[in-house]
Amino acid sequence: MITLHLFYTGASGNARRFAEEMEASGVADRIRQEPGNLRYEYFFPMNDPDAVLLIDAWQDQAAIDAHHASPMMAEITRLREKHDLHMTVERFVSEDLGTDERYLRK
Repeated sequence: MITLHLFYTGASGNARRFAEEMEASGVADRIRQEPGNLRYEYFFPMNDPDAVLLIDAWQDQAAIDAHHASPMMAEITRLREKHDLHMTVERFVSEDLGTDERYLRK
């Protein structure tokens, strides 16, 4: 699994408005239905009203590549530009937890 943390920032609450429009327009739901998508959720930092965190998880790189090649990327890009957003990304690749599993309370 590959997980991306996308941090969106924009002036005057634009990042939050972007996330709200992604949800209201159905774009976020369509992404969740794409083959290989495992998670697509927005979170709002308590200490920064001008930022949004998107946690976006995919089965593998092929699923991400298919998503990036889809027509939906044009819609996402249009909304990012509409709200004048800037982004940073962190990428995580899951691996077996091994012995760390014993420290997790389930």
